[in-house]
Amino acid sequence: MGRQREFNTDKALDAAMNIFWEKGFEAASLRDLTNGMEIQRPSMYAAFGDKKELFEATLRRYNTWHASQVRSRFQQSTSVRAAFRELFEQIAAEEDEATDIQRGCFCINTMVELAPHDPKFAILTREHQMYLAAIFQEAIKRGQQGGELSGVLNPEALADYLVVYMVGLTVMMKSKPDHVFIRQSIEMTLSLFDGGR
Repeated sequence: MGRQREFNTDKALDAAMNIFWEKGFEAASLRDLTNGMEIQRPSMYAAFGDKKELFEATLRRYNTWHASQVRSRFQQSTSVRAAFRELFEQIAAEEDEATDIQRGCFCINTMVELAPHDPKFAILTREHQMYLAAIFQEAIKRGQQGGELSGVLNPEALADYLVVYMVGLTVMMKSKPDHVFIRQSIEMTLSLFDGGR
């Protein structure tokens, strides 16, 4: 009979995710990971595999959590437009906080760091973008059916655009752009819901 693991797998994965999220894949050392996860290196390998396999597990965990958070935001809001505004303004506010660590979105960070060089992570990040686009499209259609959004909108095309905008906004906020610049970009993006009226 094998020995039972003496650590909480979910807690260890969350700890690893936060380290990768803060440092990125390359900069996070095995020592950083095992110290943060409070486990020994053999236990990490036995439970999660090598560093890249551990990273993949944390990315999948993040993507599931993030998609759930986004979907919940739209399900709980009575206004589709307001839900999108809150989403974009939250991204801007989180990245604008006075902090030495601007983490952004773990999936987008992975898209920038690993996706160009690793097909597996290119697929994982693209799948998450497509899932977010499906959530956005569902919300846009609901807004059209309720009369809040213009019926001339193409839900699929607009949803794809909004994912691209969200990714770009998240990346741009790392450079601490001008507040007016960002505020205007959010207002312009939200004006698309009027369908040119």
